[in-house]
Amino acid sequence: MSKHLPCRVKWLLHSTATTALLACGAPAFAQDVATLPTGASAAPVSAAEPIVITGSRIRRNVSDETAPRLVVDEQVVEDRGYTDAAQALNEITSNTPMLSQADGSGESSGSGQQFPDLFGLGPGRTLTLVNGRRMVTSSSDLGDAQVDANIIPLGLLDRVEVVQGGGAAVYGSDAIAGVVNYVLKEDFEGLEFDAQSGISSRGDYETHSLRATAGTNFAGGRGNVAADIGWSTSPVLTFADRPLSALSRVTITNPEDTGPDDGIPAVRELLDARFWPFNPNGVLFNTPAPVSQFLTTLDGSPLQFAPDGSVTTYDPGEIAGIPFAGGGDGFPYSELAGLRTGVERLTGTVIGSYDISDSVTFSTELLYAHTEGEEIPQGQSRTILNYGTYAGPVVVTVDNPFLTEEATATLSAANPGFAFGAPLFLSKYFYDLTPDNLQTTETDTYRAVAALDGDFMLGERDFYWSVSGSYARVEGAERRWDVDNAKYNNAINAVMAGGEIVCAINADAEASNDDPACAPINPFGSGNVSEAAQNYVSVRAGSDYVNEQADFLATLGGDLFRLPAGDLQFSIAYEHRDESAEFVPLAANQLGLFGSGTMEQPQEGSYNTDELSGELLIPLVDRVMGVPLVQLLELSAAGRFVDNSIAGEEQVWDLGVRWQPVDGVTLRGSRSRNFRAPTLTQLFAPSSTSLGPIGEDPCDADRIDSGPNPDVRYQNCLALFEANPTYGVGGPEGVPEGASAEERLANFQDPAENFARATITTGGNSDLRNEISDTWTYGIVLQPAFVPGLTISADRIEIDLQDGLSAFTTEDFLAACYDNVSPEAAICDAFTRSASFDDSNPGGAIVTGTTTTFNAGVVKYRGEVYMVDYGFELADLFGGADAGALHLRLSATHNDLLTSSVTGETFTRIDGTYLKPEWEGKLNVDYARGPYRISYQAYFLDEAKADSDATIENNPNPILDSNLRHSISAQIEAGPMTFRLGVDNFTDEEPSYPQIAYGDILGRRFWAGAKLRFW
Repeated sequence: MSKHLPCRVKWLLHSTATTALLACGAPAFAQDVATLPTGASAAPVSAAEPIVITGSRIRRNVSDETAPRLVVDEQVVEDRGYTDAAQALNEITSNTPMLSQADGSGESSGSGQQFPDLFGLGPGRTLTLVNGRRMVTSSSDLGDAQVDANIIPLGLLDRVEVVQGGGAAVYGSDAIAGVVNYVLKEDFEGLEFDAQSGISSRGDYETHSLRATAGTNFAGGRGNVAADIGWSTSPVLTFADRPLSALSRVTITNPEDTGPDDGIPAVRELLDARFWPFNPNGVLFNTPAPVSQFLTTLDGSPLQFAPDGSVTTYDPGEIAGIPFAGGGDGFPYSELAGLRTGVERLTGTVIGSYDISDSVTFSTELLYAHTEGEEIPQGQSRTILNYGTYAGPVVVTVDNPFLTEEATATLSAANPGFAFGAPLFLSKYFYDLTPDNLQTTETDTYRAVAALDGDFMLGERDFYWSVSGSYARVEGAERRWDVDNAKYNNAINAVMAGGEIVCAINADAEASNDDPACAPINPFGSGNVSEAAQNYVSVRAGSDYVNEQADFLATLGGDLFRLPAGDLQFSIAYEHRDESAEFVPLAANQLGLFGSGTMEQPQEGSYNTDELSGELLIPLVDRVMGVPLVQLLELSAAGRFVDNSIAGEEQVWDLGVRWQPVDGVTLRGSRSRNFRAPTLTQLFAPSSTSLGPIGEDPCDADRIDSGPNPDVRYQNCLALFEANPTYGVGGPEGVPEGASAEERLANFQDPAENFARATITTGGNSDLRNEISDTWTYGIVLQPAFVPGLTISADRIEIDLQDGLSAFTTEDFLAACYDNVSPEAAICDAFTRSASFDDSNPGGAIVTGTTTTFNAGVVKYRGEVYMVDYGFELADLFGGADAGALHLRLSATHNDLLTSSVTGETFTRIDGTYLKPEWEGKLNVDYARGPYRISYQAYFLDEAKADSDATIENNPNPILDSNLRHSISAQIEAGPMTFRLGVDNFTDEEPSYPQIAYGDILGRRFWAGAKLRFW
């Protein structure tokens, strides 16, 4: 019989999608939940027949797991009104949500791509699969190997399976924190249309989605083909759109602080924080320095330009130092960047299968996805804070023809020298220097898979096999407008010639440097830069990138021989994969036309890997053997040999055990070694150089007695100064030649810390090694027979990562060199010091540095994941007539330790902080009766510290309150139609003050949708 017919028959026998899922072999959670709502489950118990589950290539019952595995099925997606797969990932409390949201630090909200990040170990350490096969990375070569959840087709998504902790022995590189596997439907039949729209209670943040899915069986049920087209969109959001983010909060020095133990924070809150030295209209200074006394004033009042170009008074607010003030007319801190990235996604997917014979099936997957993220990055600043650089203030003289007579008279009255040619300095933030101020990231993903799956018998043994080939390609484009420095300098220098305002270079028709395209910039006020000037100075900036992956995978599994407790099962696999990436900056980037002038270079790289893996499932004892306190005992083992053409050879493994001492109690555990290979970017990023500050120099007198190992640091720096007699000589301290090493070290001040004096080389590192992790998982699953439908699981997860692939700056190399007893030579060779000295620069100052990736990081994670799942018919529990079914599901993650070090010496703990709170929990309650469904969800974040070292001494808000938000939704089936509506965060719970990223910044949101089905 065709493999499609049994599933189709069962679809007809049951009235709910939940029942169909169970009948077709999708994981359920409890022993008997045939009419219950499904959802996220932790330890499924049974299936109609053994299947391949995420975490192993051996066919087994879904309950036969030695590591915690979670499942989020399509019913959850529909119940919660999710419009992309990333929202389904957020059902998992061990996953750190990626929300495409700014964190308030001034950085933008990101590209809009969303990746799984289990246990906060970083998206690059969670492997993403589709139907158990690798996907090409979505991100540009500037990041880790990650797969954007936006490309997953919701209309054909059956479930998301997540293995928590390890997986490299089965799947290879990147499976350190775990594995996320998007499982698509195998044999969808019918025609389905789905539409949904949403809006916030504030009348903004409109979201929309449309889907159409069609499928049919053919050839008498031997084949099936299905297609899905999906589209969704969500908008850009600014900081001003939400009360908490609109506060424009920063912290500044607290003058009331009297010491480190007085209970008074060293910093205080400043609300309505503004950059007083500049704004979009232009603030005027007599001297090019951000000092309030240097503001241009008239009758004691500072001056600025009004939007129309006239001169008016300027209120700098309550100045709290450089550069912030409270209130006033300065540039709002909250307008530096956007709050949320807008995302538009379009997916088109075709899947099909055909039974060539009773034992061989051909299948294919074809996927196309287009995604576009739109963010608001930091814009065009030409301010007094950056005098002497490309981003410095506009120099204004009386000859500027855009000045009105009134403006000239006012400025001359404020600064009499202005009338005689003395310059003033205009400090402003341009909103209108480029055609727009948005940055977009577009990707087009193409993927094709062809596979043959089969089974056969050899003697009395069953075997199964699979051979597949896939090709995937991502074409990405990052775009924004930037300003050509040379053209800006031309256009900002305007003069009057022949009765017209022109660029100074065009004032003389005989000039050899005439640029007929030059259009002068009017910098006075806001919105006065002409379209011609915008077009002249603006250049398209960004890059194009292409990622390609070709993969061949062959597996063979089955029963080797019979043991007293059952069949010894095996699986072996061979995989060959080719990966390549190409990164091409646009012409303006390559020429260094904008910004600091850094010239970016095209890059490309590739590698291939051959990998051989094997698994064994060894039953030792079963219940019929009558061994006391051993109803079941089985071992599992997996190993993988990797031969990467660049990173070299690696061997990883996984050992597991499952023991049932009595019915309803299962103990499980696993020990594994996992790895992540360096990405093509980390290996081959092209070199570029620019001047910049180095950060902190450990040998600087201000830091010589600090660090993780002060004695080690001091001795290493002292040895350096003893070996180099000119180090520490000269400089502002005037240390003479011949001074002792101790004296020179005690007075050494490295000017490269604070000024852009070092030549920094940024690029790849071809000597990188794989990073390695050791993982323990162990736990218990309780399924008491006296409470049918109840499952309780608890698992401990411990991960230790060494040789972590860390993004090293010059500061990191310096710290690793001087804070280690025996640092690697490559660490100390990554920077150089100057032997020469003068009155301003002491010998020993850093003159060259490096930014690259290096194997030095250490990460440690300790925590537990918990799940309580209880599904039951109310009539079974209370008796009486059919009253519907209730499904309760409580999941929680306890983060006991998450600490990391870039250099391997200085550790930062983020467990217990808002980045990874001690407890994260989620409660789902689903009720179903006939055509009705009601779903409730509560999401809890524990009380947390603002930072790992936050105390009342260094932070006015060291503790963030716990955060609890609620959502509710309902559905009703009416013939072929299903209507649904919901309210997310219906109490309008804000994030825990003052951290805008700790909770839900979007607030209360309403959504409604409908599905039309033809079967």
